[in-house]
Amino acid sequence: MKPKNCLIFGGTGQIGSFLVRKLTKNGYKVTIVTRNIHQKGIFVKSSGNQGWIDLVEANIFDEKKIRKLFENADICINLVGILFEKKRGGSFKNIHTIFPSLLAKMCKEYSLKQFIHLSALGINEATDSNYAISKLQGEIAIQKNFPLTTILRPSVVYSSSDNFTCNLMTLLNRLPIFPLYYSGKTKFTPIHCSDLTNIIFNVLSKNDSHKIIECIGPEIISFKNIIQKLLKLIEKRRILIPLPISLAKMSAFFFEKFPKPLLTRDQLNLLKYDNISSGKYKTNFDIGLPSTLLFENEVKKYCFMWKEGGQYSTEEYRFSNKTDNS
Repeated sequence: MKPKNCLIFGGTGQIGSFLVRKLTKNGYKVTIVTRNIHQKGIFVKSSGNQGWIDLVEANIFDEKKIRKLFENADICINLVGILFEKKRGGSFKNIHTIFPSLLAKMCKEYSLKQFIHLSALGINEATDSNYAISKLQGEIAIQKNFPLTTILRPSVVYSSSDNFTCNLMTLLNRLPIFPLYYSGKTKFTPIHCSDLTNIIFNVLSKNDSHKIIECIGPEIISFKNIIQKLLKLIEKRRILIPLPISLAKMSAFFFEKFPKPLLTRDQLNLLKYDNISSGKYKTNFDIGLPSTLLFENEVKKYCFMWKEGGQYSTEEYRFSNKTDNS
């Protein structure tokens, strides 16, 4: 039986690396599109079973080259997304609206069996965020062009290679005082990358017909509580100060000037809204795919990189030291 060919956009990122490993392990052939094959090639090729991964270098808006890839594809998965806008075409509208719409049109044209699109949780409510608006407009365009699309809306996705817990622990490790935007009351349902990967795989393998699925973790945690958990894990004490919104906007305006912004004004707007299930759509729990990994337990496995002593700060070495001293 010929293996299904999955055409993946955004396959070199955090979620992509987990997903490629899962798919190739279960008999799917994967074609990954990347902008820089020399930078990502070795990493991607070693993230799954050899011989089951094809790596293609292309600009995602090179329609002529992308079109050829659809000729041999059975399934398309779009994981492409940005947290802040960049120059030279890297706008929210281009990446979150126009590009997914283009993929949906090609899925219809080439009669693909499935199109799975990764969106974001809470975008209906965040009407003053350009990020959320572009994501929502992308969903509308996709459903219009290819109604068979399954849209997944995950909450914050975390793992040892994320841009969430890793950045926060870096800042907490360096700053004596940490600001709490909106008093740290914003609620999240963080989901581990492997749990999200399992959801994507099950939706793909069962050809699930749900239009929109909200992908959430097993816990509801406030932003302040997330910071407290991370401080506990890296064994640091920091002063947490609620920051007035006027000062928060000033700091965001300053931070967004960096090549890789620590915070933008758009992200600050997004942070006003709880990142939890809306109750309007089915969640992964409703369709029999519950998340099981707990936030603190999973971060504990890689937080040693931000602790004094690094790898030697783990319980394994602490236990052995106590034994030696006794």
